[in-house]
Amino acid sequence: MRGQFTYSKKVLSHFRKPHNLGNIKNPSGLGEVGNLACGDVMKLYLKIEDDKIEEIKFETYGCAAAIATSSVITDLVKGKTIEEALKMTNKEVIDSLDGLPPIKIHCSLLSVDALGEAIYDYLVKNNREIPKELEERHRRITTLADHH
Repeated sequence: MRGQFTYSKKVLSHFRKPHNLGNIKNPSGLGEVGNLACGDVMKLYLKIEDDKIEEIKFETYGCAAAIATSSVITDLVKGKTIEEALKMTNKEVIDSLDGLPPIKIHCSLLSVDALGEAIYDYLVKNNREIPKELEERHRRITTLADHH
């Protein structure tokens, strides 16, 4: 299996020295997603103040790409508003890592889903209105989880 795909220097850098690794006690929002097919599990913790992501941490069990995408998404959304963070796409995650092997693209989707779930959790906990698109993403993620 070795040698079938290579990771960019940025992926390897985030894998070896992940940014914002760990958890947040009493997070404002927690997103947990997994892909049972590949065994990757991501937890994303948010501390939100005045609708801004003040702190973000992650715990990921998975391959180098899963850890790198978790790490880079924390860098990309820290300091952003909830609204800005919800616009994050997996293409932005991939681009900021200088690409991912096609077989690892799903890892970037997982990181965006974990972020969405953490924001969803925050909005529910605070009795805030949930944007329609986020509600649909949440439904898709929870439906997928139920089928595995």
